[in-house]
Amino acid sequence: MTTGRNVKTRLKTAKGRTVSSQRWLERQLNDPYVHEAKRQGWRARSVFKLKELDERFGLLKRGARVLDLGAAPGSWSQYAVKRGCRVVAVDLQPVTPVPGALIIEGDFLDSAVQERLRELLNGPADVLLSDMAAAATGQRAVDRLRAEALGETVLDFACEVLTAGGSCVVKLVKGAEAALMPKALELFQTAKVVRPKATRADSSEVFLVARGRKGAPPASGAGEGS
Repeated sequence: MTTGRNVKTRLKTAKGRTVSSQRWLERQLNDPYVHEAKRQGWRARSVFKLKELDERFGLLKRGARVLDLGAAPGSWSQYAVKRGCRVVAVDLQPVTPVPGALIIEGDFLDSAVQERLRELLNGPADVLLSDMAAAATGQRAVDRLRAEALGETVLDFACEVLTAGGSCVVKLVKGAEAALMPKALELFQTAKVVRPKATRADSSEVFLVARGRKGAPPASGAGEGS
């Protein structure tokens, strides 16, 4: 991706600004994906991760029902709507409305929220996208276990709501994929772990891309790259 920005910006330390916030601001100012997202009208640089996965695996088709978990600030929902999909999304935080998407505020782990998502889908989903992340502790082993638990919950929900042949994208921390790959291959025809180019160099995140949901959702009945 070419942005024409070759000069690194450094900020003068501002009174009251912490070192971590200073680093975050400098990183934002010097991140080409941040500038490109802003130029194209996307809400966050993370849209380029989904775009790469979609172009590689052919995930989003016009008319598909898409469930977006952990949607804030809304760039993945924006992208899916632009691709012609019908989007239902949820996040713990308020999300500014995305035209063409139904977005609710709530905890995905709450069974009442999951039931509301099923109602809004009004039928089986074709694609489930999860950009959720468990709260980080800074302890690698603990964070991996938390990612595994959340990822397993997402796969269980995908098993309930996806149509036969459907796809699922789950964000994980590196190392968690080893525990989840057997379950993914039990539920889907194929599963791969991908680290998109837009992933920050200091990030441990990876994405599990599972395609070809086997069978059909028990309650709903019966929507390749390399």
